Amino acid sequence: MTGSFTVVVAPDSFKGSATAAAIATAIADGWMSVRPGDVVLPTPMADGGEGTLDAFELAVPGATRIPVMVQGPAGGTVSASWLLLPQSDEFPGGVGIVELATTSGITLLDELAPLDAHTLGFGQAIADALDHRVSRLLLAIGGSASTDGGVGALAALGARFSDAQGRPIRLGNRGLGSLARVDLGGLRALPDAGVAILSDVTNPLLGPAGAAAVFAPQKGANEAQVLGLESGLVRLERLVRAERPGVRATTAGAGAAGGTGYGMLAWGATMTPGAGAVGDALGLPSLIAAADVVVTGEGRFDAQSAAGKAPSYVAGLARSAGVRAMLVAGAIEACDVPFDEAVSLVELAGGAADAIADPVRWARAAGARLASRIR
Repeated sequence: MTGSFTVVVAPDSFKGSATAAAIATAIADGWMSVRPGDVVLPTPMADGGEGTLDAFELAVPGATRIPVMVQGPAGGTVSASWLLLPQSDEFPGGVGIVELATTSGITLLDELAPLDAHTLGFGQAIADALDHRVSRLLLAIGGSASTDGGVGALAALGARFSDAQGRPIRLGNRGLGSLARVDLGGLRALPDAGVAILSDVTNPLLGPAGAAAVFAPQKGANEAQVLGLESGLVRLERLVRAERPGVRATTAGAGAAGGTGYGMLAWGATMTPGAGAVGDALGLPSLIAAADVVVTGEGRFDAQSAAGKAPSYVAGLARSAGVRAMLVAGAIEACDVPFDEAVSLVELAGGAADAIADPVRWARAAGARLASRIR
């Protein structure tokens, strides 16, 4: 490739380290330091996890943040917000977007709490959006702190979970050990145009690829705790199935966010690929189709990245458009990397600690490195 090019820079956030906007700007700055004649378009992405509200707010004129106070994932109060998209003929009450990461997310914890973290705050924010009479809800469920099967969120929406004596169970997966009865009859009605779950994973609720086995270790659970968490989810699934037999634990994405995907399915929501929903709002397919190069990225590119996360979605758009695709990741741990070029911040920084300490600096260096490889 020679001459001047149009470059779309569309990374996800580097979770717990840097926002998608900061990484996109850094990569673009690095690229322009080598190729100042190119047209570089920073387009921060998200896939249903951390940064989804930011991406929609950037993409949709007139989007409004609605502040809300909720209970944090392990107690205390969290000052959060959800996003209200403008009214339209199709959605006269507007569309509400609620992001679990900002209400019940792992980055809100000072210490990991694999047994006791919960999603009550997420449900409280959803309830606030319903109180505003939105026509449709989009639920971004990545980045959770818990493995509670969405029980906390459902409780905030009117469901009842009780023990053998009829007492409410405690919040978190620990409470599922005493769960004896599930009553979903009091759940609030869905908005008129329904609820879509924006998810970046396809894992089922249970089993070796499920919420506890795959994600709980990332939330601080040891091997014995993973078994206990799985047992709690099994108990929950059995009782929910008795009341809602059509809700399947095997549904792709049911295991997302510690089983919150399953809980929201039990409410009546439907699964939607998060990256595609955000990409459509940003007009990313058209941007990439008109570009010469696209650069995407995330904090860790591994085997799970191919299961619907932002980089794989962006790479698919690039392939369809015949556009060269490049990757910037904090760490690259996958055997199959479907990009023309790839750079890891760990490689550039000479170690994980330095890369994590200053990801913006190394993302800028990565942008320069990729630009230098264009011929």
